[in-house]
Parts: sequence; C-alpha cells; structure tokens
Amino acid sequence: MNWSFSIGKIAGTEVRIHFLFLVLVAWYGISAGIQRGQTAAIEATLFILAVFACVLLHEYGHVLTARRYGIDTRDITLLPIGGVANIERMPDRPSQELVIAVAGPAVNLVIAGVLLVLFGRSFTPERIAEIEQGRLDFVTQLISVNIALVLFNLLPAFPMDGGRVLRALLAMRLGRLRATQIAAIIGQIVAFGLGFLGLFGSPLLIFIAIFIFIAAAGERQMVEMSEVSRSVPMMDATITNLVKLDTQATVGQAVQALLSTTQTEFPVVDGAGRLRGVLTRDGMIRALSESGPDAPVIDVMERDIPIVGSRAPLAKAIEKLQTGATKVVGVVDDDQRIVGILTVENLAEFMLVRRATEAHATRTQPAVGH
Repeated sequence: MNWSFSIGKIAGTEVRIHFLFLVLVAWYGISAGIQRGQTAAIEATLFILAVFACVLLHEYGHVLTARRYGIDTRDITLLPIGGVANIERMPDRPSQELVIAVAGPAVNLVIAGVLLVLFGRSFTPERIAEIEQGRLDFVTQLISVNIALVLFNLLPAFPMDGGRVLRALLAMRLGRLRATQIAAIIGQIVAFGLGFLGLFGSPLLIFIAIFIFIAAAGERQMVEMSEVSRSVPMMDATITNLVKLDTQATVGQAVQALLSTTQTEFPVVDGAGRLRGVLTRDGMIRALSESGPDAPVIDVMERDIPIVGSRAPLAKAIEKLQTGATKVVGVVDDDQRIVGILTVENLAEFMLVRRATEAHATRTQPAVGH
C-alpha cells in the first residue's frame, strides 16, 4: 500500500504502518497536551497505541484463522481508520469465510474479557459513549474500545467483518456471486448512512464510509470477474504478440524495445524459452538511472513471477493477480515454455470488451413472440 512502511514480520506476516497513522497518534497526543497538559499527552499517546495494538491483534485473528485453511496473508497495514489484512483470497466454502470473518471481533471480545477479569472492572453499554469524554480510566477505556470494535465490525457493511458474515450466510443458499452482489449493495447503503452521520461532527466516520463504499464496489467487481472467468479459456485474454528479452540482454536493449513498441512488461526467457522473470517499464527506468544501460536485465528484473498453463481457465490467472504480489502472470505451454503474459491492465481491458460484447448481443437479440 502506498505511503506505508514495514516495521518487520510478526508470525510470518509483514506489518506495515501508513504514515497517516503516525499523524493520528501525534494529533491525539498534542490535542490532549494542549487541553490538559504533558501528563495527559503521554497518557493519550499510550492509549491510542494500545488501541491499535488491539486492532493489530484483531487482524491477526483473521490471519491465523485463514492460515488454518491454507490461505496466506501478504501483509497487514495499520491505517488511521483501523487495520487491513491483505489475505490472498477468501475461501470458496462459505463456512470457512464465516469463521475467518468472526475471528477478528472474537479477539477483541477476548481482550475485553481478560481486562475485565484481571483488573476487576465493570462494563455497561453507556461506557462506550463516555470514551471521548475523558471520564474513564485507561483500562476501562480500553475495555470499552474493544467492545465498540466488536459492535462496529459486525455491522453488515461489506467488506467489513459483519458484511463478510452476511455474505457467507447468503452464499450458503444463493451462491457466492449473488451473495456478494446483495452484501455489496447492503454495505454501500450502510456506508451512506455512516457518511450521513459523519456530517454531524465526525470526519473519521466520513472517511470510513468512503472506504467501505469503494471497497464494496471493488470486491463485487472482483468476484463477478472471477465467476465469469471460470468458463473463459486462458488464451482468450493472453497477450501473445510480445517482445521477449534474452537473459543476456542489457537494460539499454530493453529500453530500445520499450521505445519501439507499446509494451510495458517484458518477459525475460532463457535459451529453452522458459520464463526467468519480467522487466517492467518502472523497473527499467529505475535500473537505467541507478545502474546504467549496460546492466544485465537478469540483475534488475522482477523474479518469482507466477505462471499458469495455457489450457487453464482464466480464473486461475485472476487468483494469482488478486494476491496483489504481482501485476503480471506468465502463461506457459505443456513444456513450460512462455507463450504470453497476462497483466492487470490487459485483464481489465478484456473484461470491458466482453461486457460491451454481451451488452450488444442482449440488445440485438430478437424478441420472442407469443
């Protein structure tokens, strides 16, 4: 995610922090300091960090549960509005998605319960409304925040946890595609409601509403694309007319290919025609600046490019692109020789053309008389 930096790996998953998160921490501490002095500033800063530690544990609830089903998570990013776990994919079985979705709020519920027992605190729903008023001690505030996180995350606002629970329950009867469409519509309605409430003094709620609205539309489109592509042959969307670079080629030679074609991703292949990596336009320009035109492309290319067989359905390539780890997939024949590539941009263009073709076919279909 742009504007974020890594703070290392925890339990095999990279943890990243968005710079706006640091701005939020600083703003929270400074505001408290101006109003109530230095001690209040320190307490406020520690409190907001404790809250986001709970958010991080919430995300690890999702991550570790998904890992039980063989699904990895590339990274977790802490944002001012919460955390985002980049899980590679959601499971096809609705029951597994349901378990993964409730795992995060369950962690917050456990945290609240442990704090209640350890510190002998009591909790009533009214305490949630008192969080911002400064009348609660540190521990009681933290308990209240965790309960609030449980309640908020279980709102049926897809793709939040509650929305995923709704999608999973609907999918058990309606199938994944129809369930996603319904959950996304409900999620956007909830987002509109949150945004409206945010107009009465909560800018953060407006940002959350915008995030939910956009994310719901994006995930709906992704699932629709995945479902449609199950019946589409790989080669229908593959770029086959392309320039390939030999492993002995230099960055200067790659630049000449870039300038003489409209291609922006160049497969690097060995003598047997097997894919060794991909040199992208951005990587090429960076290498030209840092290493010069004589640098071998094999030293500056992107490695570990996923490959799929040319006989596979298009859905297999989409699964690999949806992980976010790469924007290019190599397409190979039965002998593992490269026959083409599929990129995110090329896939989007293919789906636009397909939708337009289907829309035209629908309009020109003759009416059936009675």
